[in-house]
Amino acid sequence: MSQSSDAPSRLRLPAAIFFWIYGGLAVLTGAALTWGGVHLIALGGSWYYGLAGVMTMAVGVLLIARRFAGVWLYAALAAATLVWALIEAGFDGWALIPRLDWLIVMGLLLAAGFALARERLTGFRGRAHLMLSAGPAVLALALILAPLAVDPHVDLADPHLAADRPAAPFSRMGVVAPDGNVSASNTAANWTGYAGSNLSNHFSQADLITPANVGGLVRAWEAHTGDLPGPGVTTDYLNENTPLMIGRTLYVCTPTQQVVAYDAATGAEKWRFNPQADAKALKTAGAYCRGVAYYKAPAGVTDCPERILWGVTGGRLAAVGARTGRLCAGFGENGYVDLKKGIGDFTPGYFGNTSAPIVSRGRVIIGHMVRDGQDRFAPSGVVRAYDAVTGRFSWAWDLGRPGDTSEPGPNEHYTPGTPNVWAPLAADDELGLVYLPTGNASGDFFGSTRTPQEEEYTSSIVAVEAETGRVRWHFRTVNHDLWDFDIGPQPNLVDWPTKGGSRPAVIQATKSGQIFVLDRRTGQPIMPVVQTPAPQGADGGNWTAATQPISPGMPMTVGAPGKTPERLTESDAWGISPFDQLMCRVQYRRLRYDGMFTPPMVGGTLAYPGNHGGINWGGVSVDLLRGLMVINTNRLPYVERVIPRAEIDAAGSKSLNQKGSSKGLMPQVGLPVGAMKAPWLSVLGTPCIAPPWGYLAGVDLRTQEVVWKRPFGSGYDTGPLGIKSRVRLQMGTPSDSGALTTAGGVTIIGATLDNFMRAFDTQSGEMLWEERVPAGPQGAPLTYELDGKQYVVAVVGGHARLGTTLGDSVIAWTLPSR
Repeated sequence: MSQSSDAPSRLRLPAAIFFWIYGGLAVLTGAALTWGGVHLIALGGSWYYGLAGVMTMAVGVLLIARRFAGVWLYAALAAATLVWALIEAGFDGWALIPRLDWLIVMGLLLAAGFALARERLTGFRGRAHLMLSAGPAVLALALILAPLAVDPHVDLADPHLAADRPAAPFSRMGVVAPDGNVSASNTAANWTGYAGSNLSNHFSQADLITPANVGGLVRAWEAHTGDLPGPGVTTDYLNENTPLMIGRTLYVCTPTQQVVAYDAATGAEKWRFNPQADAKALKTAGAYCRGVAYYKAPAGVTDCPERILWGVTGGRLAAVGARTGRLCAGFGENGYVDLKKGIGDFTPGYFGNTSAPIVSRGRVIIGHMVRDGQDRFAPSGVVRAYDAVTGRFSWAWDLGRPGDTSEPGPNEHYTPGTPNVWAPLAADDELGLVYLPTGNASGDFFGSTRTPQEEEYTSSIVAVEAETGRVRWHFRTVNHDLWDFDIGPQPNLVDWPTKGGSRPAVIQATKSGQIFVLDRRTGQPIMPVVQTPAPQGADGGNWTAATQPISPGMPMTVGAPGKTPERLTESDAWGISPFDQLMCRVQYRRLRYDGMFTPPMVGGTLAYPGNHGGINWGGVSVDLLRGLMVINTNRLPYVERVIPRAEIDAAGSKSLNQKGSSKGLMPQVGLPVGAMKAPWLSVLGTPCIAPPWGYLAGVDLRTQEVVWKRPFGSGYDTGPLGIKSRVRLQMGTPSDSGALTTAGGVTIIGATLDNFMRAFDTQSGEMLWEERVPAGPQGAPLTYELDGKQYVVAVVGGHARLGTTLGDSVIAWTLPSR
């Protein structure tokens, strides 16, 4: 069919306007792609964007000139792009989006303008127009949607394989504590430590909730702590608490470190205690309380025979009666121990207690965080122990005083700037050892001024005697850490099967993507550790270690969990549109990236895994019955830079010691360079790699293989430019917090950036239950059996720094009564 006659037509003006606008937008789109494409070519990158930009401009010019050849050229561009996209991304729907979405829009608009094209374009052919415009667009749309309907990233196990597992439990459920410490073992009735017990496995012997009935969970009760930021309060509230449950009482710690006791069956409040945490310290450090500790004193102790102990930001260790909520008058000074003693005079909140203390051999042992990247002269990373009854000082592990576990004398201080222990601790009450996961010396991204002791113990797991503080052994997970790969995950204590019989082991997950398995008596590796050559050459006076320890026998969490770490290429760069994808590709070419452990540079480094891991403080959960380890991992590269001192000073970046603003940088005062770190994001605020950005996976500890994995978390409450997508598709998001596994065979977890709690079959990874909750679920859940029912409880209060919804809920679920 030819172009219409010259007779006046009511479509003539609309057709002219349409193709002038369409053609103009095509020219602008092509110009932007050409401009960015030329930059990418100059950096050694793909030629596609430059060529596609020229073709897109030509499409626009031809359509403005009323030439049907513009439609043919669009079809040629679309066909070439489809081939290129499939070569680069395969049949990955997420990865195809920015490569094809713009052409889908162009094609569908052309097809929708059929009548206008018939009026306007010279050489118009109706059937050809529809085939050339709608055909490529529909095909491209199908290539995106089809893989998303059957997600290739989901790899579930056959649930019937459970019959092939050994009948005997994988590991003991606890150890024998000489002093009868109730926190030494996992039980069904109680949850006596942050991760269930001192073994720290986030596992319970409760078995009434199973894969067959977990889909029927209902809310048993919901309580509200009332701890929310008031009008004008700018302190970050971070609800990361996992409560304890002892007897019939649930103990919750709120962001401002109030402890509230609830009836575990009804949610009725029994008592609450407010330690009046220093508001200035909370503002600096953030308002959080991941957990508290429980201790049952020996017979004859009448003042607080059962007590709750926790750290209070601002520098105190508190103890209250578990039954009354009143301060234990005989503990320290009227219920408090001064944790500022021996630290020195620092800005309130420069150090604080992110994690719960732990009680072993009659001592309450506590570490603390120190704010990253501030000043080489920073609070000490000392770990201290106190008598759990009297609060009297017992010992200190201070790196700057090897072998000296005493308290500093008058006018003396613990060694400033040493690696701190901010993560949750673990303890073997039978061996009498406490396991300390360490961070970095102050100045995370500059290591040349570290002392030999700091160098040796950075990013390490350290076993110390609970009664004396003497170091029994240590194992370093990163050599000369320049990436802030401090150990966030809690150590997991299990029995590990070997050819020579079962060995007491510690599993140590890390941010760096490695999972190490060590003999917890000696620190010797049970699974092989290989010192592997690492990228060399660092800026700013740094030096790099020649090798890094790799644990090849265990799954790695660099990308999708598995034995082979993911190595990024330019084609992995992603965006919502071709424009932000192109910008991410240009950034990839400008940043240094040589795989894992690429050192931070002045010009910028792509760090993968990033500072958030890997696996972070939520740690892993070990089903001690089945020998399955459940991990939630992050797949989120970071951009890291070291910044010359002159630039830091010119930016006005100040440390906490200087009582100024950091201006979003890490000033690292006293060192030659400052630093910056941030997730690798596009201009639209989405990660510069395609989803999944987070996984949930099950690892068979008997075979050390990943038996199932799946993207974890939806974009329901997040989206580009902060616009919530309201799509429940499990695309995989970063997560914060950890999972709960049970003897009943279910895994229950919140942790993601959407407001949902979920339950999975631990054997297969199949999702069995999902419920919308009122706020972000960044507190790991716990479970217990009471009065013939099993309850699952989670603190659902959100996390200001992750941008999840804030709230103050404590929610309990159970199965309906028959």
